[in-house]
Amino acid sequence: MYTYRHEHRVRYRECDPMGVVYHTHYLDYFEAARTEALRDLGVRYRDLEHSGIIMPVVSANVEYKRSAEYDDVVIVEAQFREMPTVRVPIDYVVRRRENDDLLATGHTDLCFMDAERRRPVRIPENVRDAFLPHLPDAT
Repeated sequence: MYTYRHEHRVRYRECDPMGVVYHTHYLDYFEAARTEALRDLGVRYRDLEHSGIIMPVVSANVEYKRSAEYDDVVIVEAQFREMPTVRVPIDYVVRRRENDDLLATGHTDLCFMDAERRRPVRIPENVRDAFLPHLPDAT
């Protein structure tokens, strides 16, 4: 499994009138974590897009456990448990840094898609190569 930890400080604009993070912002946190996870592996979304590959989200799920509040620092873990193929399944765990409270869990499925034809494609070789050292059981 490859796990990337992304740190984020909750901004005032992310909070609702009750002072807690509005629920849809967790999807933004997931996006930031997976984007930085890929960057950490040496894969940039921008480079994929320039090569004609896009990665749309095809499903998303969030389970809320506790509320994050303004100025909290949250740690968002993006967990890649298996080698991506056409689909890219990613699990997420969001915790408050201060006391390790579990705030949310989630899952997204993305897919590799040919940007011009709008058809799914297999994982690009350079992306597979980036994951291989971290997912050694992959064939």
